[in-house]
Amino acid sequence: MSHATGISYLKDGVLPHMWCAGCGIGTMLGALLRAFEELGFSKTETVVVTGIGCTGKLDDYLVTNALHTTHGRALAYATGIKAFNPRLKVVVIMGDGDGVTIGGNHFIHAARRNIDLTAIVLNNLNYGMTGGQASATSPGASVTSTTRYGNPERDFDICALAQAAGANYVARTTTYHGWELKELIKQALTKKGFSLVEAMSPCPTQYGRRNEMKETSAMLHALRDQAMPVAHWRSLPESQRGNRFATGTLVDRTEPGFNERYALVQARAIADASVKP
Repeated sequence: MSHATGISYLKDGVLPHMWCAGCGIGTMLGALLRAFEELGFSKTETVVVTGIGCTGKLDDYLVTNALHTTHGRALAYATGIKAFNPRLKVVVIMGDGDGVTIGGNHFIHAARRNIDLTAIVLNNLNYGMTGGQASATSPGASVTSTTRYGNPERDFDICALAQAAGANYVARTTTYHGWELKELIKQALTKKGFSLVEAMSPCPTQYGRRNEMKETSAMLHALRDQAMPVAHWRSLPESQRGNRFATGTLVDRTEPGFNERYALVQARAIADASVKP
């Protein structure tokens, strides 16, 4: 049996892609397209929504339906698409600056509504395209173009935020673990309700060179060493976790999604209207 390539979802003539050497967005794109192929997603019933930033260019490479939106608002547009036409399979691709820094409010409410779409956040730990400024996920004390002597702010955990806000499915891996990334995306795409996959991938151009990862190989080795299967990570006391992070499926629940609850509201409204004189 041959492995899925996902090439049928890729536009002709778009390679080589525009991302920097060592950037994980190409790996994430490959994982997404293979997931589409293995799940048999129809190109006409799949909508990929992007925002602004390096990840926002991803829709240029696809032959599915695509919507390129404004900075931080990709989830708001995607929510409207899914609410209007629930049969569509809606996927939202964002960076950490776009998705949870500028777009943090939309992220929280998409998870709270448990709207049936899949959000994939490529966490490169800064605003990569606009000059390497600190984002909400830039680790404390890290050096960026706006924190030359170290970041005084604390970063937050995207997956913990999604879990607390009410997402049905939350997963994390890295672009070093490309096969696992594809498998987690497949799980997210088939899960009802709001699904999040976080792909850890420090920006090699803006972040890595300022933070002891001057070579792509150093970044990949760091991802390999810091990633830890969630069961093992949870078994360790906090004092022994160091700078490691949990990977795999972190949350998997079956709460009803927005479209299901909205259908019940519609049914009650219709029933009420039918009995009024």
